[in-house]
Amino acid sequence: MNYSRRDFGKVALSALPASLAWGRLNSEFNGVLIGVQSYSFRDRSLDDAIKAMQEIGFSECELYQGHVEPKEPRGEAGRNELRRFRLTEPLETFKKIRRKFDKAGIQLYAYNYSFRDDFTDDEIARGFEIAKALGAKVITASSTVTCAKRVAPFAEKARMVVGMHGHDNTKDPNEFAKPESFETAMSLSHYIGVNLDIGHFFAAGYDPVEYIKQHHERIVTLHLKDRKRDHGPNMPFGQGDTPIKQVLELLKTEKYKIPANIEYEYKGQDTVAEVRKCLEYCKSALA
Repeated sequence: MNYSRRDFGKVALSALPASLAWGRLNSEFNGVLIGVQSYSFRDRSLDDAIKAMQEIGFSECELYQGHVEPKEPRGEAGRNELRRFRLTEPLETFKKIRRKFDKAGIQLYAYNYSFRDDFTDDEIARGFEIAKALGAKVITASSTVTCAKRVAPFAEKARMVVGMHGHDNTKDPNEFAKPESFETAMSLSHYIGVNLDIGHFFAAGYDPVEYIKQHHERIVTLHLKDRKRDHGPNMPFGQGDTPIKQVLELLKTEKYKIPANIEYEYKGQDTVAEVRKCLEYCKSALA
């Protein structure tokens, strides 16, 4: 498909400034949009997660599929039930979810729908229908390199960019961790991009600042977390080794319009209080 790097940015990021039009909520600081991955609020329902986002003041969200789909029971029966939900749940269900975000003044920018190797083609195709019903501009996915090869033609047909999310498992070449795995996926289609988790990327031994400089046009969202180097644990922001501040300064200086979404994973006593601390750290870094 004839699809330029400039077109990629138009498709993935064209709606980004709309986050400022929703009303009183505005979590853009010095030109950098700080949002949240709703996985941060995995300890509560979607409605309560939205309330928490409002309370903290986020104006942009990447929606975790666990807040949309039924909890998956174990075993083959549970997997079949989850597949049935994905394939048959009326699209109006997802449109109602979008309206909840609209009412709350929060831009639902991305939907996290993690394509895996056990997905049927119908499940892959349906993910794009669900994301569009939610009003999302992009999909993020904890996927595999082999699955990305299957996803690419569906992404082109839907004209929706999928950002592949990485972890720090550098031993499995089928998992997204090394820069080379992202490069392989991006070579498949300009509708395949990167959802760069700077904590995991750094813990795997790579420099997220340099990677963003080189590939910012193909990065749909960032996940902000702080981890110790060499596959170390998640830490409160500012207590790990991940260069969060330098990444945010880069976005600010270069005016890269990439949503930077907080993903709270370290252990804390109160989720809302901890996510608020993460946001305050980001605001201070951008001051």
